[in-house]
Amino acid sequence: MKPLAIIARGIVFFSSFILLSGCGSLLPRGDSEQPSGFDTFEAAAQAFDKVVAYGTTVEQLKTLGFDLQSSPNVTLISYPQLTGRLAPDRGVPFEAIDPGIRDCIVARLACQVYEFHLARETSHREGSFMLDFLNFRRETRVTGWRFEGLLAVRDGVVLFRSHGGEPRTDRTDRRVNPLGPLQGAGEGTGGLLVR
Repeated sequence: MKPLAIIARGIVFFSSFILLSGCGSLLPRGDSEQPSGFDTFEAAAQAFDKVVAYGTTVEQLKTLGFDLQSSPNVTLISYPQLTGRLAPDRGVPFEAIDPGIRDCIVARLACQVYEFHLARETSHREGSFMLDFLNFRRETRVTGWRFEGLLAVRDGVVLFRSHGGEPRTDRTDRRVNPLGPLQGAGEGTGGLLVR
């Protein structure tokens, strides 16, 4: 191979490297959504706040966007788990806890507890394309929200409601691999040696 051709290839490779190392638009993006009728945490919280203990019926829950039977991402909590989650600590007198929780525990299997999991998150890789592509350094920024609501229902009427979650998720996950593309091979070989 002629020296001029080697130099030309080196210049093309180096130029491509410089060009691609600044191309953040080539990095992967993605999103994760737990479907619901709500676009924001605030919208879900406002609808949930309209639920009234000892007043709201299961049919009214549907109009608020919380259908116990057909909404996605709803968990029905079994009675043994229910007592562990709602029962007070031993130091708190039973009479001192919320009446809805008390009535639900006393009702035993006649009371069902539902937990709603609603979320919308977007992930976007940031940083240098080449460092990411070659697995030396990966930065992923995750933004969005996550809502969790708890409803205790007996005889078609809500006894207790509570909600929480993360109104604003904004985090950056970083991973640095000093060996770059060889990092995974080393971890795989180490696993084989341990076996």
